[in-house]
Amino acid sequence: MKKLLITGASGFLGWHLCQLAKQEWDIYGTYLSHPLEIPDMKILKANLTNFQELKRIFNDVKPEAVIHTAAHSQPNFCQTHPEESHAINVVASCNIAGLCADNSIPCAFTSTDLVFDGLNAPYRETDAVCPVNLYGEQKAIAEADMLERYPMTAVCRMPLMFGAATPTAKSFIQSFIQTLQAEKELSLFIDEFRTPVSGISAARGLLLALEKVNGIIHLGGKERISRYDFGHILVEVFQLPVTKLKSCRQQDVKMAAPRPTDVSLDSSKAFALGYQPLSVKEELQAIQFS
Repeated sequence: MKKLLITGASGFLGWHLCQLAKQEWDIYGTYLSHPLEIPDMKILKANLTNFQELKRIFNDVKPEAVIHTAAHSQPNFCQTHPEESHAINVVASCNIAGLCADNSIPCAFTSTDLVFDGLNAPYRETDAVCPVNLYGEQKAIAEADMLERYPMTAVCRMPLMFGAATPTAKSFIQSFIQTLQAEKELSLFIDEFRTPVSGISAARGLLLALEKVNGIIHLGGKERISRYDFGHILVEVFQLPVTKLKSCRQQDVKMAAPRPTDVSLDSSKAFALGYQPLSVKEELQAIQFS
């Protein structure tokens, strides 16, 4: 089997990707601070912001393809730790594109729907980026720099993702479920819209993009939905108490990083290639019964 290097294997998306990809690839996964073991694959501790270390991994592993998911992906963290987040989100990403170019191997990179300002959704791949927070800005810079270094890179803009907890990571639904089960109040935005997908669907999309895409592709879900409406579907599928589910607006919640209101992605290009996320309800049912 061919060797696939997956950075950020201990992250939510990285873990799901490892599980899915190991059926067809010999996987080498990296982590930084959350050690993990995944049967049938090699897991390496690596500081990707150290270029010599990164180069050594490429020389030792000799991957035949790379999917780069490692990132500081919490917008509030990036806003308050600009240098630390820039090192992994921008510098390491560009170095990975350069090393993939040197070796002429396929490279897929996970960007974000937060490269947009939320004023002109749904967004297509050709729409101009205009991030409102530092995380979105870092990803936008990385996209452009990686494609300049290596035009064959598949830049995959990812939506909000959810799914079952992994040994080292959770998605946002775990805290939602916990809060409602404890019959505590859960306030969700009625004025923030995304096109969410499960971690499993997102992983399928990434493997498809690695194989078929050069340039930018959107891997959003089929539905544009507010967090509040998402919460209602979650309540229904997981049979949670609904009385404590409340609506709120973005301006009601003070956050370090500004947030765009509607970064729904138009992913018809990916759908035409065979990317097939399920509806939010079907995705949640699959998690509930897995």
